[in-house]
Amino acid sequence: MAARGVGLLTRLPLCVQRSPVQRPVHRLLSYPGTVAADLRREEQPAGSAETGSEDRTPKKRFCEVQNERREQAQRTVLIHCPSKISEKRFLKYLSQHGPINNHFFYESFGLYAVVEFHQKESVASLQSVTRTPSLGAEAAIPFRSRYFSLKLKNPSNQTSGQPSVQCSNQSSPASRKLFDLLCCAENVDDQLNTLTKELQLTEENTRLRHLTCSLIEDVAAAYFPDCAIRPFGSSVNSFGKLGCDLDMFLDLDDIGKFSAHKASGNFLMEFQVKNVPSERIASQKILSVIGECLDHFGPGCVGVQKILNARCPLVRFSHQASGFQCDLTTNNRKIGDRLEAQFRLLCRVVGLDAYSPDRFWIALRSSELLYIYGALDSRVRALVFTVRCWARAHSLTSSIPGAWITNFSLTIMVIFFLQRRSPPILPTLDYLKTLADAEDKCIIEGHNCTFVRDLNKIKPSGNTETLELLLKEFFEYFGNFAFNKNSINIRQGKEQNKPESSPLHIQNPFETSLNISKNVSQSQLQKFIDLARESAWILHQEDKGHPSPSGNQPWGLAALLLPSVANGVSLAKKKKPASERIKNLLESIKSGPENSTNTNGKRAASPQS
Repeated sequence: MAARGVGLLTRLPLCVQRSPVQRPVHRLLSYPGTVAADLRREEQPAGSAETGSEDRTPKKRFCEVQNERREQAQRTVLIHCPSKISEKRFLKYLSQHGPINNHFFYESFGLYAVVEFHQKESVASLQSVTRTPSLGAEAAIPFRSRYFSLKLKNPSNQTSGQPSVQCSNQSSPASRKLFDLLCCAENVDDQLNTLTKELQLTEENTRLRHLTCSLIEDVAAAYFPDCAIRPFGSSVNSFGKLGCDLDMFLDLDDIGKFSAHKASGNFLMEFQVKNVPSERIASQKILSVIGECLDHFGPGCVGVQKILNARCPLVRFSHQASGFQCDLTTNNRKIGDRLEAQFRLLCRVVGLDAYSPDRFWIALRSSELLYIYGALDSRVRALVFTVRCWARAHSLTSSIPGAWITNFSLTIMVIFFLQRRSPPILPTLDYLKTLADAEDKCIIEGHNCTFVRDLNKIKPSGNTETLELLLKEFFEYFGNFAFNKNSINIRQGKEQNKPESSPLHIQNPFETSLNISKNVSQSQLQKFIDLARESAWILHQEDKGHPSPSGNQPWGLAALLLPSVANGVSLAKKKKPASERIKNLLESIKSGPENSTNTNGKRAASPQS
């Protein structure tokens, strides 16, 4: 649990953050791609706050951003610093090895600095003058990593009178602080933007995640020189929250490129390797070795667990310096043989879910799809962060596996809802497939994972609905959704008959025969429905008499996050009658002529259109 130590940092005073008018909304909702992209966003006028689709700056592809991040991380070092240090002298010392592009400090178990050099050679230069510590009775393992520890020769002379360095925050705000910020907002739209700004991954946190992957890659490269450690999931899909786990996989595909070289003459040279019966066993052996290396040689890697008999073998550990809880898996698609095919066939015959390394590529493809949806319109990420925060506040989601709704399911529900608007805010996956060209074609284990990867080919939506209206109608839409007979499908963006009897059916975007919410129980689904209806009712009530943001009474999103709304035993049983009354009242409000327009005087679009 040492990885959870990060976050003991002081946030900005409340008075500094409570002026929503001066904050461009598009900056609040920007997901860090590159430094240059962030600077371009800062220079834009605040007029793009409404829909997020007015930004005409060319957008980079997901793979371009990830490749830039990986190359950036390879030029970066992590340094454990003394608690008091002269930032000016520190940078002057490091500059002897080459120009520095960027740097920042943060606190975890001590003070750390992340320093990005302009050239990779600067890292090698710094390593060449770094010594292995002498520990007296103990012995140090001489592993030359990019994780250093800085010592001061004369601490008293260098730290006296020096101001403390400014630290970058790596944790989300406390619930009380977030609640106060929401109450100080000017309107519900600003509340959603503020919540997104406070919870989303910062530029610094994103850099630290990619650097952590790069440091682990240095360890794995001792055995597999051409491997890559790639992050996936919430760390890269633009919906990651500060403090979320770091999911990564060991990519061995580049090693297979050596097989593509044409043989000269009559000779064919092959590497001498050991064979194993299946890809699963190969992955278990590879992860076992990498896990041992991280445990024995990986600086800052603690609590290493080799969970090799799980459906997807993985190594779980805490990276103490960064504060991340990490899960490492591997794809290893290059070792399959006839026995592997027989193993898969046997699993299908007996009804087992066969291990498939290709699923990691499907997971990465899913990360890219969510990245695209999040980049198309700023309202997407604001709604996803809000719905996730709302669900966590009411214990609809949990970090412990069980019958709860997952964050991924909630994200798909938001995307589906936005596809149902009139005009749609997000395109369907099938439409994104029609925009794809030959280089976008992607078939993984028989699953069509094709969609356009160039965001600039996707036409922005003409929908101008406010976040307040969208949040209210999201709760109303799913508070009255026919979960008993319909499933959610973002490929086509329309309701379909459920192919199975699970309480909640959400079709996997790529493995279409799978239900990503199969774990959700009927009681948890009913709890979600009841809370959605209650939240829609609260927002409808505020339309009649909007409370003053300057008052002490919680309002808008702050009112929806109150624990008192979620407390109480068995909402499905005790609040069922009230929930039905709220449903009927909402329907009457919806059909009433006095409530047929939205807050901007425009007619609200029906979710069913």
